[in-house]
Amino acid sequence: MPSPQNPVRALVIYAHPEPTSFCAALKDAAIAVLERAGLTVEVSDLYAERFDPVGGRRDFVGKADPARFHYQTEQLTAWKNQTFSPEIQREQERVSRADLFIFVFPLWWGGVPAILKGWFDRVLAYGFAYADGRRYEHGYFNGKRGVLAISTGGTEHRFSEGGSYGPVSSVLHGVQHCMLEYLGLETAQPFVAYATPRVSEEQRTQFLREWQERLVDIATDPDWVESLRRPNVARGAMGAPVVGGEWAKMK
Repeated sequence: MPSPQNPVRALVIYAHPEPTSFCAALKDAAIAVLERAGLTVEVSDLYAERFDPVGGRRDFVGKADPARFHYQTEQLTAWKNQTFSPEIQREQERVSRADLFIFVFPLWWGGVPAILKGWFDRVLAYGFAYADGRRYEHGYFNGKRGVLAISTGGTEHRFSEGGSYGPVSSVLHGVQHCMLEYLGLETAQPFVAYATPRVSEEQRTQFLREWQERLVDIATDPDWVESLRRPNVARGAMGAPVVGGEWAKMK
């Protein structure tokens, strides 16, 4: 269990516009069980905070290149000079404090809602969250954990081998492998609540119970909690100095 002297810090990134949705219930259940387990929990409620998913020059105070806008070049300059906009700085500070990242969202069109994709684009900036040679097992988030909690309209059968959507692992590959694991996060198997608009209240209650049990196991794993105290896990420190980055200008 986390100790009061060195609590595990969780960040819940929540993307659903409706406070009475099942996604909201997943978010609330996560906060409640983690706080009972002794974790410090922060929440980025993207819709409630009116997070704008569209990146652009307003993400930065100043310009690296006034003549040509290249997002990664601007991100790297802003990271080196600490000249991100206040909105981006706020989110990056939350990210820097976290050991455990919990992403709660509905599956829309086979992927994450646009507001959550925009959060990745704008907040997890080049230089801050990844860089040349700092991805996957060498990523800045190495030693930290991430988990997806998803609600679907489709049934479990539809997200299976031979189902109309294919295996859920294939559907979620983009976010699980190319986003979370790309950062260096150690990922747990996604928690998927299938067909939540169609199932009974008893089934929804069971989903929440299973989600809380899964989350406690992830967050209080004694070997992992102990590893966070070791010097090789730079808690609260993202984005070591980046060398080069000239490849970005070609994209």
